[in-house]
Amino acid sequence: MIQVLTGGPDVLDTVPPERLLARADLCARWAGLTLGAVVAQQLAVRDSDDGAMTFLSAVTAFGLCAVGGVLLGDSLTPAPLEAVRTASLAPRRVRDHVPPRMAPLLLFQTACLVVLLAIGAAAASPDTMGRAGRAVTVTCRDVTRPLGPWPGIFYATPILASLALGTAACVWALRRIAHRPGENQQRHDRSWAITAAWGLLVSSQLLLVLGMIGRVLSRTTCAGMLGNVTALVIYPLGLLSLFSLGWCLFTIVIPRAVGDE
Repeated sequence: MIQVLTGGPDVLDTVPPERLLARADLCARWAGLTLGAVVAQQLAVRDSDDGAMTFLSAVTAFGLCAVGGVLLGDSLTPAPLEAVRTASLAPRRVRDHVPPRMAPLLLFQTACLVVLLAIGAAAASPDTMGRAGRAVTVTCRDVTRPLGPWPGIFYATPILASLALGTAACVWALRRIAHRPGENQQRHDRSWAITAAWGLLVSSQLLLVLGMIGRVLSRTTCAGMLGNVTALVIYPLGLLSLFSLGWCLFTIVIPRAVGDE
Protein backbone atom coordinates (compact mmCIF):
# COMPACT_ATOMS: atom_id res chain seq x y z
CA MET A 1 0.00 0.00 0.00
CA ILE A 2 1.33 3.41 -0.96
CA GLN A 3 0.42 6.28 1.30
CA VAL A 4 0.24 9.67 -0.34
CA LEU A 5 0.87 12.70 1.84
CA THR A 6 -1.07 15.75 0.87
CA GLY A 7 1.01 18.84 1.21
CA GLY A 8 0.10 21.39 3.80
CA PRO A 9 1.79 24.61 4.84
CA ASP A 10 4.27 22.61 6.93
CA VAL A 11 5.21 20.18 4.14
CA LEU A 12 6.47 22.69 1.62
CA ASP A 13 7.69 25.97 2.92
CA THR A 14 7.28 28.51 0.17
CA VAL A 15 7.70 32.25 0.25
CA PRO A 16 5.02 34.26 -1.56
CA PRO A 17 6.28 36.42 -4.43
CA GLU A 18 4.88 39.52 -2.71
CA ARG A 19 7.06 38.90 0.34
CA LEU A 20 10.11 38.29 -1.82
CA LEU A 21 9.54 41.58 -3.62
CA ALA A 22 9.00 43.36 -0.30
CA ARG A 23 12.35 42.03 0.85
CA ALA A 24 13.89 43.13 -2.45
CA ASP A 25 12.47 46.60 -1.87
CA LEU A 26 14.09 46.79 1.56
CA CYS A 27 17.37 45.42 0.20
CA ALA A 28 17.32 48.05 -2.55
CA ARG A 29 16.88 50.82 0.02
CA TRP A 30 19.74 49.50 2.13
CA ALA A 31 21.86 49.00 -0.98
CA GLY A 32 21.33 52.62 -1.97
CA LEU A 33 22.38 53.85 1.47
CA THR A 34 25.36 51.48 1.55
CA LEU A 35 26.52 52.46 -1.92
CA GLY A 36 26.10 56.12 -1.01
CA ALA A 37 28.21 55.67 2.12
CA VAL A 38 30.96 53.89 0.16
CA VAL A 39 31.01 56.47 -2.63
CA ALA A 40 30.91 59.33 -0.12
CA GLN A 41 33.82 57.83 1.80
CA GLN A 42 35.86 57.48 -1.40
CA LEU A 43 35.14 61.07 -2.39
CA ALA A 44 35.88 62.39 1.09
CA VAL A 45 39.39 60.90 1.25
CA ARG A 46 40.55 61.90 -2.21
CA ASP A 47 43.31 64.50 -2.53
CA SER A 48 42.01 67.95 -3.40
CA ASP A 49 42.94 71.55 -2.77
CA ASP A 50 39.29 72.37 -2.07
CA GLY A 51 38.07 70.44 0.96
CA ALA A 52 34.63 72.06 0.82
CA MET A 53 33.96 70.81 -2.71
CA THR A 54 35.19 67.36 -1.72
CA PHE A 55 32.79 67.25 1.21
CA LEU A 56 29.99 68.67 -0.95
CA SER A 57 30.55 65.94 -3.53
CA ALA A 58 30.42 63.27 -0.82
CA VAL A 59 27.17 64.59 0.68
CA THR A 60 25.54 64.95 -2.74
CA ALA A 61 26.59 61.46 -3.81
CA PHE A 62 25.16 59.95 -0.63
CA GLY A 63 21.83 61.73 -1.09
CA LEU A 64 21.50 60.77 -4.76
CA CYS A 65 22.37 57.13 -4.05
CA ALA A 66 19.72 57.05 -1.31
CA VAL A 67 17.15 58.42 -3.75
CA GLY A 68 18.20 55.87 -6.37
CA GLY A 69 17.89 52.98 -3.92
CA VAL A 70 14.36 53.95 -2.90
CA LEU A 71 13.29 54.43 -6.52
CA LEU A 72 14.77 51.05 -7.42
CA GLY A 73 12.86 49.43 -4.57
CA ASP A 74 9.65 51.08 -5.71
CA SER A 75 10.13 49.70 -9.23
CA LEU A 76 10.00 46.21 -7.72
CA THR A 77 6.48 46.76 -6.40
CA PRO A 78 4.26 43.88 -7.60
CA ALA A 79 1.13 44.56 -9.58
CA PRO A 80 -2.14 43.78 -7.78
CA LEU A 81 -3.34 40.19 -8.18
CA GLU A 82 -7.06 40.82 -7.72
CA ALA A 83 -9.20 39.80 -10.70
CA VAL A 84 -11.79 42.46 -9.96
CA ARG A 85 -10.74 46.02 -9.24
CA THR A 86 -12.84 48.80 -7.83
CA ALA A 87 -12.07 52.46 -8.12
CA SER A 88 -13.31 55.53 -6.36
CA LEU A 89 -14.75 58.45 -8.29
CA ALA A 90 -12.53 60.84 -6.33
CA PRO A 91 -9.25 61.56 -8.17
CA ARG A 92 -6.05 60.44 -6.48
CA ARG A 93 -3.72 63.23 -5.54
CA VAL A 94 -0.05 63.06 -4.61
CA ARG A 95 -0.56 65.23 -1.53
CA ASP A 96 -3.02 62.70 -0.10
CA HIS A 97 -0.25 60.09 0.21
CA VAL A 98 2.83 62.06 1.29
CA PRO A 99 3.53 62.75 4.99
CA PRO A 100 1.11 65.51 6.04
CA ARG A 101 3.54 67.11 8.50
CA MET A 102 6.99 66.33 7.15
CA ALA A 103 6.27 67.15 3.51
CA PRO A 104 5.53 70.86 4.24
CA LEU A 105 8.57 70.95 6.53
CA LEU A 106 10.80 69.57 3.78
CA LEU A 107 9.34 72.03 1.29
CA PHE A 108 10.14 74.82 3.74
CA GLN A 109 13.71 73.59 4.03
CA THR A 110 13.99 73.46 0.25
CA ALA A 111 12.83 77.07 0.00
CA CYS A 112 15.37 78.07 2.68
CA LEU A 113 18.12 76.25 0.79
CA VAL A 114 17.32 78.03 -2.48
CA VAL A 115 17.11 81.43 -0.73
CA LEU A 116 20.41 80.91 1.08
CA LEU A 117 22.12 79.88 -2.16
CA ALA A 118 20.72 82.93 -3.94
CA ILE A 119 21.95 85.23 -1.15
CA GLY A 120 25.29 83.43 -1.08
CA ALA A 121 25.74 83.79 -4.83
CA ALA A 122 24.92 87.50 -4.67
CA ALA A 123 27.37 88.15 -1.82
CA ALA A 124 30.16 85.87 -3.06
CA SER A 125 33.58 87.09 -4.11
CA PRO A 126 36.86 85.50 -5.27
CA ASP A 127 38.97 83.74 -2.68
CA THR A 128 42.61 84.40 -1.88
CA MET A 129 43.65 82.58 -5.06
CA GLY A 130 41.32 84.63 -7.24
CA ARG A 131 38.81 81.82 -7.81
CA ALA A 132 35.32 83.30 -8.17
CA GLY A 133 32.28 82.26 -6.15
CA ARG A 134 34.12 80.58 -3.28
CA ALA A 135 34.41 83.24 -0.57
CA VAL A 136 32.82 86.35 0.87
CA THR A 137 34.72 89.58 1.45
CA VAL A 138 34.65 90.85 5.05
CA THR A 139 36.00 94.18 6.28
CA CYS A 140 37.07 94.19 9.92
CA ARG A 141 39.11 96.93 11.60
CA ASP A 142 40.05 98.45 8.25
CA VAL A 143 41.28 95.08 7.04
CA THR A 144 39.47 93.54 4.07
CA ARG A 145 39.90 89.85 3.42
CA PRO A 146 37.96 87.02 1.78
CA LEU A 147 36.61 84.27 4.01
CA GLY A 148 35.54 80.87 2.81
CA PRO A 149 34.25 78.43 1.95
CA TRP A 150 31.15 80.42 1.13
CA PRO A 151 28.06 79.05 -0.70
CA GLY A 152 28.61 81.12 -3.83
CA ILE A 153 27.87 80.14 -7.39
CA PHE A 154 30.77 77.66 -7.47
CA TYR A 155 29.25 75.53 -4.71
CA ALA A 156 25.62 76.38 -5.49
CA THR A 157 25.75 74.97 -9.01
CA PRO A 158 26.24 71.27 -8.10
CA ILE A 159 23.82 71.61 -5.17
CA LEU A 160 21.04 73.02 -7.34
CA ALA A 161 21.75 70.54 -10.16
CA SER A 162 21.50 67.51 -7.84
CA LEU A 163 18.43 68.98 -6.13
CA ALA A 164 16.69 69.49 -9.48
CA LEU A 165 17.56 65.95 -10.57
CA GLY A 166 16.41 64.35 -7.31
CA THR A 167 13.23 66.43 -7.17
CA ALA A 168 12.23 65.57 -10.74
CA ALA A 169 12.79 61.85 -10.17
CA CYS A 170 10.87 61.81 -6.88
CA VAL A 171 7.94 63.84 -8.23
CA TRP A 172 7.66 61.46 -11.17
CA ALA A 173 7.70 58.48 -8.81
CA LEU A 174 5.08 60.02 -6.52
CA ARG A 175 2.74 60.68 -9.43
CA ARG A 176 3.28 57.12 -10.66
CA ILE A 177 2.43 55.72 -7.24
CA ALA A 178 -0.67 57.88 -6.82
CA HIS A 179 -2.21 56.77 -10.11
CA ARG A 180 -1.23 53.11 -10.30
CA PRO A 181 -3.46 50.29 -8.94
CA GLY A 182 -2.81 48.81 -5.54
CA GLU A 183 -3.77 49.07 -1.90
CA ASN A 184 -4.06 52.48 -0.31
CA GLN A 185 -1.70 51.53 2.54
CA GLN A 186 0.91 50.38 0.04
CA ARG A 187 0.70 53.70 -1.80
CA HIS A 188 1.14 55.53 1.49
CA ASP A 189 4.20 53.49 2.48
CA ARG A 190 5.87 53.97 -0.90
CA SER A 191 5.11 57.67 -0.98
CA TRP A 192 6.51 58.17 2.52
CA ALA A 193 9.71 56.34 1.58
CA ILE A 194 10.23 58.42 -1.57
CA THR A 195 9.48 61.64 0.31
CA ALA A 196 12.03 60.60 2.93
CA ALA A 197 14.67 59.91 0.27
CA TRP A 198 14.11 63.33 -1.25
CA GLY A 199 14.18 64.90 2.22
CA LEU A 200 17.49 63.20 2.94
CA LEU A 201 18.99 64.95 -0.07
CA VAL A 202 17.49 68.32 0.91
CA SER A 203 18.36 68.17 4.62
CA SER A 204 21.96 67.05 4.10
CA GLN A 205 22.65 69.78 1.57
CA LEU A 206 20.97 72.41 3.73
CA LEU A 207 23.14 71.36 6.67
CA LEU A 208 26.21 71.72 4.48
CA VAL A 209 25.26 75.24 3.38
CA LEU A 210 24.45 76.25 6.96
CA GLY A 211 27.81 74.86 8.03
CA MET A 212 29.59 77.00 5.46
CA ILE A 213 27.83 80.15 6.64
CA GLY A 214 28.36 79.32 10.30
CA ARG A 215 32.08 78.71 9.75
CA VAL A 216 32.50 82.10 8.10
CA LEU A 217 30.65 83.81 10.95
CA SER A 218 32.84 82.05 13.51
CA ARG A 219 35.99 83.39 11.86
CA THR A 220 35.11 87.08 12.15
CA THR A 221 34.20 89.32 15.07
CA CYS A 222 32.96 92.16 12.90
CA ALA A 223 29.77 90.65 11.53
CA GLY A 224 27.68 93.13 13.52
CA MET A 225 23.91 93.07 13.70
CA LEU A 226 23.61 91.25 10.38
CA GLY A 227 25.82 88.47 11.68
CA ASN A 228 23.78 88.16 14.88
CA VAL A 229 20.53 87.97 12.95
CA THR A 230 22.05 85.40 10.59
CA ALA A 231 23.20 83.27 13.54
CA LEU A 232 19.72 83.40 15.07
CA VAL A 233 18.35 82.02 11.81
CA ILE A 234 20.88 79.39 10.79
CA TYR A 235 21.35 77.63 14.12
CA PRO A 236 17.65 76.79 14.70
CA LEU A 237 17.39 75.88 11.03
CA GLY A 238 20.36 73.56 11.47
CA LEU A 239 18.67 71.79 14.39
CA LEU A 240 15.51 71.45 12.32
CA SER A 241 17.51 69.96 9.47
CA LEU A 242 19.15 67.46 11.82
CA PHE A 243 15.73 66.35 13.03
CA SER A 244 14.37 65.90 9.51
CA LEU A 245 17.54 64.09 8.46
CA GLY A 246 17.06 61.56 11.26
CA TRP A 247 13.38 61.11 10.37
CA CYS A 248 14.25 60.54 6.71
CA LEU A 249 16.87 57.91 7.50
CA PHE A 250 14.52 56.09 9.87
CA THR A 251 11.67 56.10 7.35
CA ILE A 252 13.88 54.72 4.59
CA VAL A 253 15.40 51.83 6.54
CA ILE A 254 12.31 50.78 8.52
CA PRO A 255 9.42 49.52 6.36
CA ARG A 256 5.96 50.53 7.58
CA ALA A 257 7.56 52.71 10.23
CA VAL A 258 4.82 55.29 9.77
CA GLY A 259 1.11 55.29 10.10
CA ASP A 260 -1.60 55.98 7.62
CA GLU A 261 -2.43 59.43 8.87
